[in-house]
Amino acid sequence: MENHLTTSSSSKSSSSQTSPQRPAAKRGSRGGQPQPFRLLTETRGEMKQQALQRRLQESTAEETKHRIRVAQGLPLTTDKPQVVYKPPPKEQTKPVGIKLHTQRRAAERAEFNDVINFKIHWLKHQKQRLEKIQKVIEEEEVRSLRKEMIPKAQLMPFFDRPFYPQRSRRALTVPKEPSFNMLRNKCTWRHNSCRGTPQLTSAF
Repeated sequence: MENHLTTSSSSKSSSSQTSPQRPAAKRGSRGGQPQPFRLLTETRGEMKQQALQRRLQESTAEETKHRIRVAQGLPLTTDKPQVVYKPPPKEQTKPVGIKLHTQRRAAERAEFNDVINFKIHWLKHQKQRLEKIQKVIEEEEVRSLRKEMIPKAQLMPFFDRPFYPQRSRRALTVPKEPSFNMLRNKCTWRHNSCRGTPQLTSAF
């Protein structure tokens, strides 16, 4: 038992030597008592409230000032009217020679429209000319058809010399037996030639 106490006392003495000494607590102070403090939000809120009150006072003062009617003063002399000072006239602006892109495009468009109008007029003239030529040709054809349709008198037949048909003097045709061998040879030659054409094309 004594040995255990001696070891504990020795360990306490060694720990007290190694660890730093803490300051002794004051006996008169109580632990856990709240101290008075002030937050920044409270100060900002008070500043905003003061600024709002200041703006309200300024607005009310301006409104009261505007409510008071002020009479306009009379001119200095009633005999002569008061001449208002006029500033000197400004110099006239000088135009600058600027060529806009729209002006150039307008000129090009006008030229293009002239060309198109000329083409349309020329085509119309050509169409009228062709119509006139076609009309003349049709009139000529109608005139020629009318001339052909004019009835003409036929010659009277010769009653004193009547027409007697004469017997032909040509020899009678002798019938011949057809040669089927020649026809068969022609058919075989055509058949072979028709069969040989695809081979030539396939070879090429």
